[in-house]
Amino acid sequence: MHIFFSGIGGTAIGPLALIAKQAGFTVSGSDKQDSQYIEYLKKHGITDIHIGQTREHIAAVHDRDTVDWFVYSSAVPLENPNPPELVFCREQDIKTSKRDELLNFILHEKRLKLIAIAGTHGKTTTTSMVIWLFKQLGVPISYSVGAKFSFGDMGQYEPDSEYFAYEADEFDRNFLAFEPHMAVISGVSWDHHEIFPTREDYQAAFREFISQSQHTVLWQEDADYLQLQAQPDITALQDEDSIDHIQLDGLYNRRDAWLACRAVHQLTHVPMDQLLKHVNAFPGLQRRMEQLIPNLYTDYAHTPDKVRGAMSVALELAAKRNQPLFVVYEPLTNRRQHYMIDDYQDCFAGATKVYWLPSYLAREDPKLRIIPPAELISHLSDPRIAEPAEMGDELKAIIQKHLDEGGMVVGMAGGGGSSLDEWLRQEFHR
Repeated sequence: MHIFFSGIGGTAIGPLALIAKQAGFTVSGSDKQDSQYIEYLKKHGITDIHIGQTREHIAAVHDRDTVDWFVYSSAVPLENPNPPELVFCREQDIKTSKRDELLNFILHEKRLKLIAIAGTHGKTTTTSMVIWLFKQLGVPISYSVGAKFSFGDMGQYEPDSEYFAYEADEFDRNFLAFEPHMAVISGVSWDHHEIFPTREDYQAAFREFISQSQHTVLWQEDADYLQLQAQPDITALQDEDSIDHIQLDGLYNRRDAWLACRAVHQLTHVPMDQLLKHVNAFPGLQRRMEQLIPNLYTDYAHTPDKVRGAMSVALELAAKRNQPLFVVYEPLTNRRQHYMIDDYQDCFAGATKVYWLPSYLAREDPKLRIIPPAELISHLSDPRIAEPAEMGDELKAIIQKHLDEGGMVVGMAGGGGSSLDEWLRQEFHR
């Protein structure tokens, strides 16, 4: 079967493309722009990737090797109601779907039990920790996760595995397409406002996801937020004192690690003390407080809750070295800012200075006014700690000055191609 992935450079579509290739399917794809994820896929054997999403290209691919299934990113129809690739496939009567239908097909065909890790924040780290624990135990695991790490590919199909660990995204209600053997929820706070217009809509979606799962593990505070009733198939973790057994930097990392350990313990019955030993050796993952050069880090934080999580790690690292902490922040989407502008408040507390970039634009509502950095900064509890900035020579010189003077600098950004993360990698490299 030949599967064509549109938006193949995305953090959800890309790993699925890897899994499809490893499972024996022919894989090709396209994306609107080149990126580090595209290069990653090419290095892992998926070389038939076209930059540009045109009717002419997919027609040529189809003529050369018949496309059986066209899988497209949720962002594709949001950016263009009539994307040319999708229109062509429908005209040619080629099967089309989003990624959830293909993954369910693979799960059914390979008889895999789904461990679905969901949540507004922490799900990538928690998913990676679950994968790490299975690998350390020597238990085969198939998986898909939206980040790179040193102990495996972003997507992996293991023929001998019983379980499939999946970073289940709530965007476009993707996670509601599944009926997990186990659901793990890392933390819940209202997001993706274009999909869930109200906080109640968002909460209802998570409750529906939990109702579709055979068992769920989450924190009691999230169970309370979702207004869940006590049930035998829901494990609500209440004792945060237990995370004191975890030596990882950052409170949020320790919470995610404890959650991962409890989930794997329930699945494998391996004693918790053994799992804690393994999770304390967790090597981390790309764009989660990833060090690019000494004292310069990049992190995927791009909303107030994610910023608080990243700050909890950064402040502990800076305190150990008695360093001032400087943050360069690029919010992800202007659309989000209209909903969360009042949520920033003290999320950068502890930073010596914050350099606030214009929002990375993606899937935008053209009717919404672009909120400038200065206006967003004015909603901080202490606006004096931040100033507007732009990527360029001036910002590069500022960052270099802080590094030369012994400071710690963290870039926080959620975007892909041409984002702050990619700029930092290009301008500051080993």
